[in-house]
Amino acid sequence: MRGTYQGGPAPAGDRERAYDSGVLPDALAPLDEAAAPEVHDHLRRNLSNRHIQLIAIGGAIGTGLFMGSGRTIALAGPSILLVYLVIGIMLFFVMRAMGELLLHNLEYKSFQDFAGDLLGPWAAFVVGWTYWLCWIFTGMADIIAVTGYWKFWVGDLPTALGLTVATLGGLLVLNLLTVKLFGEIEFWFALIKVIAIVSLVGAGALMLTTGFTSPSGIQASLANLWQHGGMMPTGWSGFFAGFQIATFAFVGIELVGATAAETRDPRRTLPHAINSIPIRVLLFYVLALAAIMIVTPWSMVDPGTSPFVNLFSLLGLAGAAGVMNFVVLTSAASACNSGIYSSSRMLYGLAQKGMAPRRLGTLNLRDVPATGLWVSVVLIGASMVLTANESVMAAFTVVTSVAAVLFIVIWSLIMVCYLRYRRVRPEAHATSTFPMPGGRVMPWVVLAFFVVVVVLLMLRPETRQPLLVAPVWFAALALGWRIVRRRGAARL
Repeated sequence: MRGTYQGGPAPAGDRERAYDSGVLPDALAPLDEAAAPEVHDHLRRNLSNRHIQLIAIGGAIGTGLFMGSGRTIALAGPSILLVYLVIGIMLFFVMRAMGELLLHNLEYKSFQDFAGDLLGPWAAFVVGWTYWLCWIFTGMADIIAVTGYWKFWVGDLPTALGLTVATLGGLLVLNLLTVKLFGEIEFWFALIKVIAIVSLVGAGALMLTTGFTSPSGIQASLANLWQHGGMMPTGWSGFFAGFQIATFAFVGIELVGATAAETRDPRRTLPHAINSIPIRVLLFYVLALAAIMIVTPWSMVDPGTSPFVNLFSLLGLAGAAGVMNFVVLTSAASACNSGIYSSSRMLYGLAQKGMAPRRLGTLNLRDVPATGLWVSVVLIGASMVLTANESVMAAFTVVTSVAAVLFIVIWSLIMVCYLRYRRVRPEAHATSTFPMPGGRVMPWVVLAFFVVVVVLLMLRPETRQPLLVAPVWFAALALGWRIVRRRGAARL
């Protein structure tokens, strides 16, 4: 399941070494009888190939694209296309590293597994709790986006907030009732997002070829990309500023590997899902944003709203704009639903290993971690306070800045694990069926890139303050790990 840390059965020798070293993997952790069905369901979940591929694609299409691309276009102009392309390339190498690690040991179900195995139990603790917080802030960003989309229809913020509360309550009820429909619901929501983007690219191509965008022909329409101040109209500062929300647009892309690893045939499904990432980046990000800036020059894009909705509004197609607003609203609600689901399961998995309060590791009569769901929903819903004091886009920027940094930490730890893997298990790398290309150099290139992105976030005042959450969080984790370690040592 998304973000869960589930290991398989361990040999007796591994069990003895684990206890001797103080490591307590999930496969060795004492489990409650009531919890056993849920763990079994996590390990044996049977998603069809259509579910996996659409969930993987949906994970690559974040709320940052639908809601935040207007701001990134306003910051960077047409050079935002290069921003998305660069980030996509770097994350492709992260996913290839993750793929090689997951296929190295099919008992790994997520990056938390190989982090604990390769770096130690402290890494599993840090990754588990940080990934939980990642999804809490991602859920906050998604619910803030839902508020903005409701406001498009109802006009005033109080009514929009009321509808957002109702949406969040509906998602809570859905998660409390059952987990069996999750794959099917996410499949259809992801399909809606894919159809919306393909339709937008198709509409842009049709407008371009029929002269709708410019009676002077295709060349004049394409010139919108460079005639309004050039490809970098806001200079290098604008180009670098585009990385913040653009980075957030890719959060959740790591779910491709985590989801595919739970299929019956991961050796086939996982490479296919990862290798298709470049095509998805080109279609869902580069072509979609290029279509927007060809039809409507970048200077006409409103940074405070979704350009996907604005595209049809500027063309006078109010009905189509309403349909697109419905699409992006369902997309944000779906992403928030994934955040609720993932964060609650992460709490459950952490509690099962003694790394979180025991209460969070209990299930209700429907085998759902209800306590974890309530905790996640309350924390995500707290973000609506920001929209009462700030604009929707300002609140979105604050929350996405925190989420982007936390996800960068997770992606960086994946690369660190890969470097460790190559050093301590060279024979496994030499015989890998899915080796990472450029494995000697690219991990360092990607890590350097992440450092640059964090520095860029520090340079802008609207993203600098949210970054202060990161050191506070990791200080709290250091204290928490000391407590957990003492408790674990006393229990062993």
